[in-house]
Amino acid sequence: MGSAVKMRTDYSAAELRRLAKASKDANQSRRLLSLAAVREGRSREEAAKIGGMDRQTLRDWVHRFNASGPEGLKDAWWSGPAPRLSPAQKAELAEIVETGPDPAVDGVVRWRRVDLQKVIKARFGVAYHERYVSTLLKQLGFSHMSARPRHPAQDGETVEAYKKTFRAR
Repeated sequence: MGSAVKMRTDYSAAELRRLAKASKDANQSRRLLSLAAVREGRSREEAAKIGGMDRQTLRDWVHRFNASGPEGLKDAWWSGPAPRLSPAQKAELAEIVETGPDPAVDGVVRWRRVDLQKVIKARFGVAYHERYVSTLLKQLGFSHMSARPRHPAQDGETVEAYKKTFRAR
């Protein structure tokens, strides 16, 4: 059976209770009250019950308290995984989407998610799911709406000549 973890001695039970009362974080307050009970000499099981945890969890919080003090008893929320594309790469992708595909090189006349997925994989070496490509485009400020595709050999002057123009009534 393991031995009890020694808790740092620079905080008294009264100081821990005062910190618990002043804290705006309810979870930190619970943990401080449990540690105050330990400091008073109550059993680890009873102190854990005060904080609504089991003895092993209390032991883990004692380790955090020993390492970081009262601030170590706050919940640590992590930001998640690092983005796979750097801001420079995202800017380059936005430029690629803005300029549109080159039919001779890309083989398409307008970008679809699956096409952009292939471009991202080829250009940046990052494999995204097709559905995430639309999330990425939304983050870059693009909407799911697209302009009507135009034939690459279309002549602008011929189109203007065939437009219907009506007189004003």
